[in-house]
Amino acid sequence: MISAKEDRFAWRRKIKSNPTTRVIYRVVVALVGLAIVAVGIAAIPLPGPGWLIVFLGLGVWASEFDWAARLLEWVKGKVSAWTKWLGHQAWWVKGLVGIGTLLLLLAIVWAMFALSGVPGFFPDSIEDRLKDVPGIG
Repeated sequence: MISAKEDRFAWRRKIKSNPTTRVIYRVVVALVGLAIVAVGIAAIPLPGPGWLIVFLGLGVWASEFDWAARLLEWVKGKVSAWTKWLGHQAWWVKGLVGIGTLLLLLAIVWAMFALSGVPGFFPDSIEDRLKDVPGIG
């Protein structure tokens, strides 16, 4: 009897059994992963999940390419080590990291508004207050 996991990837085995479709599949995976990584890299300076999108694209690549799987495991290890290290720190260190992260986010938002202007979808009262911030108005 075929397990659920083996059956889940039957379509991939079928594609890889033909040399032509295997190459096409790898190219498609490479291009889809590249598109996702590119969107993620473009989104990194913006507030939101830029790095998460990059890691998603890396995960797409890792489904087919060993180098990407190794890189993804390395990144997971670094994130895990950082999380474990931060978890063992005193409350004030965690607070400083949180404040630093908030300041970085505010600097990115400020730079984005300074370069492109305040988006029009903000209510007028907020837009007027943001335009009073030095460098944005």
